[in-house]
Amino acid sequence: MKKALLWSMFIAPLISGLMIALTVFVLLKRPYTGPEVIFTVEVGDTFGRVNKKLYDQDIVHNMRLFHYYAKYKNYVDKLKAGSFKITTGSSIPEILEVLVHGTPLLNVVTIPEGKNMYEVAAIIERDGITSAASILELAKDPRFVQELGVDGNTLEGYLFPETYSFASGTPARQVLKTMVDLFHKKTAEISFNHPFLTKHQVVILASMVEKETGAKVERPTIAGVFTNRLKKKMRLESDPTTIYGIWERYKGNIRKSDLQEVTLYNTYKIPALPYGPISNPSLEAIKAVLNPDKNEYLFFVSKNDGTHVFSQSYKDHSNAVNEFQKKNSSRKGKSWRQLQQ
Repeated sequence: MKKALLWSMFIAPLISGLMIALTVFVLLKRPYTGPEVIFTVEVGDTFGRVNKKLYDQDIVHNMRLFHYYAKYKNYVDKLKAGSFKITTGSSIPEILEVLVHGTPLLNVVTIPEGKNMYEVAAIIERDGITSAASILELAKDPRFVQELGVDGNTLEGYLFPETYSFASGTPARQVLKTMVDLFHKKTAEISFNHPFLTKHQVVILASMVEKETGAKVERPTIAGVFTNRLKKKMRLESDPTTIYGIWERYKGNIRKSDLQEVTLYNTYKIPALPYGPISNPSLEAIKAVLNPDKNEYLFFVSKNDGTHVFSQSYKDHSNAVNEFQKKNSSRKGKSWRQLQQ
């Protein structure tokens, strides 16, 4: 009688508990047998959503066990956003450690010189960093712009063109801060003293210079033309500024009606710089504005290969327009990409 009571009250539960513990231990140690995989935790993903994705991809074999183990470790709300490498043979504890303490894989994103913030946002989204919408929302937020030390209404002009490495899911705030911080770092040694332009206006003009030429050697000359026109209070008459003013509805071709429309960026209509930068310029374009060529040019026209003809008089400019823009033979088969060859 005593033996039966001892068995039912102590030994049987102990054995049962040991069996359960052994089963849990074995299940926890059961390895992932699939190929090495890159698993991504998106910004805003809940633990439940991540658990389901792991199960659906056959990385975790038991959702309930994964959840209970995460609760036991107090990891339910500690998953990182980003992409992580899950190797063949990883157990549930090892997978969880990777998602909580692992270093996210980095995506390399290159921002070319002269891209505007809409194009930058699209590149960042394309390369899997974060959404274009979140980038643009913050880039246009006056409080955030001021927080980053930018003297403008948006971050346009200050998203420094460079190659960056970000983890997938990096918040827009961190992405933009990194790019603007690099602008400040790269320009720290530059004197923005200019006879009649503020630092922000230098950036505006540099953004125009960047958009106007595909030939880097022409930047100081283009800057000289714009400087000459500003001194004479002439309109700058720059197509890229007009295009920027209608960017969100621009379809790839500028029309006569666009040139006639009065916007804060249409330099065919306003006798001044545009309202703000129209692209994110290179360091060289900024330096060109601060040290422009001393020339007498007031006009330039594209030769359709990325370079330009510069003129002092309107008559010479008109002749250049007739030669390079109105003759089909001068336009056919020409491209600024020839400069890359």
